This record gives sequence, structure tokens and C-alpha cells, in this order.
Amino acid sequence: MIEKMKFLSVTGPKDDLDRVIDQYLSKYEIHLENALSELKTVANLRPYTEANPYKAELQTAEALAAAYKDRLPQSPGSRPEPEQAAAFIRDLDSRLKKLEEEKAELEKEAEMIRTSMDNVIPFANLNYDLRDILHFKYVKFRFGRMPHEYFNKFMTYVYNTVDTVIHKCLEDADYVWVVYFVPEVLCDKVDAIYASLHFERFFLADEYEGTPVEATHALEQKLADVSEKIRGVEKQLVQSIDDCREELAAACKRLQDYSSSFEVRRLAACTKQDEHTFYILCGWMSQEDAAVFQQEVEKDGNTFCIVEDDHGNVLSKPPTKLKNPRLFKPFEMFIRMYGLPSYDELDPTIILGLTYSFLFGFMFGDVGQGLCLLIGGFALYKAKKMNLAAIISCCGFFSSIFGFLFGSVFGFENILEPIWLHPKTAMTRLPFIGNLNTVFVVTVAMGMFIVLMTMLLNVVNSLRCHDKEKAYFDTNGIAGIVFYGALTAMVFLYMSGHALPAAIVLVVMFILPLAVIFLKEPLTAVLEKKTEILPGSKGMFFVQGFFELFEVCLSYFSNTLSFVRVGAFAVSHAAMMEVVLMLAGAEAGGSINWLIIILGNLFVCGMEGLIVGIQVLRLEYYELFSRFYKGTGREFKPYGK
Repeated sequence: MIEKMKFLSVTGPKDDLDRVIDQYLSKYEIHLENALSELKTVANLRPYTEANPYKAELQTAEALAAAYKDRLPQSPGSRPEPEQAAAFIRDLDSRLKKLEEEKAELEKEAEMIRTSMDNVIPFANLNYDLRDILHFKYVKFRFGRMPHEYFNKFMTYVYNTVDTVIHKCLEDADYVWVVYFVPEVLCDKVDAIYASLHFERFFLADEYEGTPVEATHALEQKLADVSEKIRGVEKQLVQSIDDCREELAAACKRLQDYSSSFEVRRLAACTKQDEHTFYILCGWMSQEDAAVFQQEVEKDGNTFCIVEDDHGNVLSKPPTKLKNPRLFKPFEMFIRMYGLPSYDELDPTIILGLTYSFLFGFMFGDVGQGLCLLIGGFALYKAKKMNLAAIISCCGFFSSIFGFLFGSVFGFENILEPIWLHPKTAMTRLPFIGNLNTVFVVTVAMGMFIVLMTMLLNVVNSLRCHDKEKAYFDTNGIAGIVFYGALTAMVFLYMSGHALPAAIVLVVMFILPLAVIFLKEPLTAVLEKKTEILPGSKGMFFVQGFFELFEVCLSYFSNTLSFVRVGAFAVSHAAMMEVVLMLAGAEAGGSINWLIIILGNLFVCGMEGLIVGIQVLRLEYYELFSRFYKGTGREFKPYGK
């Protein structure tokens, strides 16, 4: 169902807009329209232009709320004024920024200490005071590392030929960490030799006390002290939020609400009368809400509401707000995927819910698997509120019903006696055709009645939209109903052995509707009292009409046969379960492999259930919706939701 809509115009003093938004618009669901576009005939209208003075505070509040969302209450109790909320956010942000800056400085200091430790650790076994080394006067020193290969070459071929002392400190998989000493007068020559052997120098700052081991311990203690200070600042940050979490949540909510009112201002218009300026808001509200809103506003001396009952006087089309029984609400997901109905269209949600579940059950008839879908889908919907899970549960219910009709329980067809038939074995003898699977015959007949139903729905929709051509002369209009209905009646009469009445139906009701469909454009012109009945190029009109009529007949045939897939899946489901039972040894009468039974049922339930669900949705969209439904509506989007 689509809720009836009313178009409202709300006006009052410009300074009173915030109160109206807080008091009324936040309580009632209203789909706002641009007042300047809707009230083009009203003179002296101008946009309501005003900047949000608390935009920066709102961004800060939302950033803080996002950073500390786990510590904030879900529903704040207090409701401060916007000025108070903004001042609170500015003060809190200032305090937090100081703590963040202090934390950043400490983290920078900790990183420098770690770098110093990384530089000195490789030289830990140098048992000499680093500060003394760094202050040698006549001897130069170099800290660094060399690849293993070049260190070995240096020690073998070079070390005894140059004036240098080298001390090996640390060795890893790739490098040897060393310190070498050289007289100041020879340092350039010796440095060049080391450089040719890929010596990589490290520079130690004048910040270490004692030996490398003592310096490392001192740095570790210093790092621990800085880390403790960082933890202290982090505790202060958290404590600052905990001390005012109620106020922060309330301030953020208040600024968000106030910001939303500025979004309303973009859609409002202003008009000036004498010395006073008034705002005007326009929008759509459900008929029920509009009546209650009007009664409440009547008691408000500063707010005036006008309801426009004639939608023809409104420029915008009413938005679509679906209101279906709880059982069918999950199927609105499929409607939204195709497109919401326009306000004047029928809402196909209930029709889709019934036909989708019925066709799914027919194609997937099994008591056991149907109950699994029913219970599993219902449990998943209760836990996760997934619409698809609720749809699966409804389909499982119909699968269980058809399982009883087919006598199938987890693929076993010898436990229950079928109330109706076994899909694989039931046959029907038809005139001119011979023996044919009963399921195929039933699904084709069922498809015919579904096509006729959609044609009737198309007539209703077309009359609602005042489209006479589509209602009376279209292939899915009254002419199409007469033609396809006569065809359906003729087929049933022939198949039941009543050839003479079938021939009469063929002559009387078969040719005339085709002629009406062929001449739909001229007949529409006559009905609408147009001066030009036939188009200028009459030859092209008849040629085009002939081929269109041929396409119409072909589409009726193909659309009807499309429902054969329903019976095909019913038979294939039974055949697949027969294969599972055969693999499990149930067909041979011996011991049954229950593991194969369980895995086979899970596989068939998952794979075929997915395929059947997609095929039924295809039937809904292409064979049903394409005949009567456009889906060109726009969604009802209430302010604040």
C-alpha cells in the first residue's frame, strides 16, 4: 500500500523558524520541498540565506564523538542551548589539544631515545667510556659496519699494512660492526682504504655516559620514564572525556540538530510584509500525520499551516511512502531494487510477496528442506533483522506445503504419501500432444492466469494515470485481456475435449481484439477527439502495425512458455535428490550413508535454493512487472530521518 499524502505550506515569523523545527518538524515526518520552486506564483519571494555559525564546533564535536564513541552514552539526557553547546566544545577541544600536544612532544622524545639506543647497541661490547672516545685529540675514531666478505679481506690482506687499530663489536648475518682508530695525520688515507672496502660509517652524538652498555641502560631508563609520562597524558585525555561524557554527547546532539535546521533553511523561502519577514516551508506529509499536525498548529499563534488537497495545484509529484503489513515488508527490498511505485501506481509488494513465495515453493517442494529454510531464515531475521532472511523464511513455508503435496521429505518420497502427485512420474494425456508431465501442464496454466492478472493490474494502473491508450487498446490493456483470455479459454476447451465451443471462441473473441490492438493509435485519437485520426504515411503505418502485431503474438507465446521453467525446476529438484539418495545407497535398500544424505541435502538446499530464488525474481521482473509496473516513484525522505 502507498500512504495518502497531503501537501502543506507552513509559515510564521522568520525568527521563529528554529522553534518550529524543534517543536514540530523533529516530531512529525515531513518530506520537504524547495519552497521557491513550489511557490513560483507568489511575489516577492527570496531564499532564506543564513550561514551556520557553529559549523566548526559541529565538526569538532563529531570528530570527538567518533574518537571516543565507545565511552559516550547512547541517549544524552540534557539539551543545552546551541551557544552553550558550542562554548563547551571549544573549551573541551582547547584542553584536549594541549594534552595532545604534550603527548606528541613526549612521543617525539621517545622516538629520539629509541634512535640513540639503536645507534649504540651494536657497540655494546666496547668496554670503554664513549665520552672519552668522542674527545680524543690526536687519534681519530670511526664507528660503522662492513660486510662479512670485505671485513675478512681487510683482516687478511690489509690490516697488517696500515697504521690502524680495529675493534670488532657485533656480528650478524650480513655485517660486522666495528670501531677503528687511526692517527690524525693519516686519517684521510686510512679512511679511503676503509671506504673502498664498503665501510659504512655511523655518527654517534655527544650524549652518552659511560660504556655502551652503561649508556644503553641509561637510555632504557630514560625511555621508560618518558613512556610513563605518555601513559599519564593518555589517562588525562580519557579522564577528561569521562568527566564530561554526558555533556559532550548532549552538545554534539544539540549541534547536529541545530545544523539540521540550517539544512531546512536551504529549502525555505522568505517574504516580507510591511516591516515583518516571514518564512515559508513546503512539503509532503502523510494524511494521518497532516491531520494531527494541523490540529496542534491551530493552537500556536505564531505558526500557520495550509493544506492543499488538490495535487493538481502542486508542481512536485507526491513522494512514495510504502505501508505494508509486517509479513510483507521484507519484500519491499525487491520493489526498491526495481524502483519504487509512483504515487498513482498500485503498490505490488503484496502481489510480489505471494507470487514469489508460491512459485519458489512450487519449484523447491520438500518438507524437510522447506522447514530448514523456514526456521533458519526466521532465526537469522530475528538476530540480524535481514530482509532477505525473512523472505527465505516465507519461501520455506511454501516449500514445506508443496513438499506435503509432492510427498517429499529431504528427498525421500516413500515416507509421506503425496497429497497431490510426484513431480517426476505424474503424466497427463492431452489431445494432439500425447502424454506430458502434469507439472509442466499445471505451470503453463498457472502462468496464463498470472499473465491475465497482471493485465488487469495494468488496466487499473493506466486508468489511474489517465492513459486511455494503454488501458483500452494496449497489448496488456482490455484488448489484450480479451485476446489472451479467449486464447486461454480456447486452449482449456480443446484440451478438455470441447472442440466446438473452442472454435466459436476462436472466431468471435480472437480476431477482433487483434484488430483493436492493430488500430490502437487511431482508436485513441477518436477517443480523445483529435482531428488527425491516421498518420500521414498510411502505408508505413500498416506495415509497422503488421510487424508489431506479429511481435505481440510471439511475445504472448514466449511469455507463457517462460513459466515452464517453474515445472522444470520442480522436476529437477526431485531428480537431484534422487541422485543424492542413490549415492547414499538408499535406492538399493541396503545401509544408508547418512553423511552423504546430510551433505547432499545441504548442497541441493544451498545451490538450487539460490538458483531458484534468482529464477523466480527474473519471472517477477520480466513476466509480471514489465506488464503493469513502471517503478518511477521517488522515495519519501522525512526531515531528520
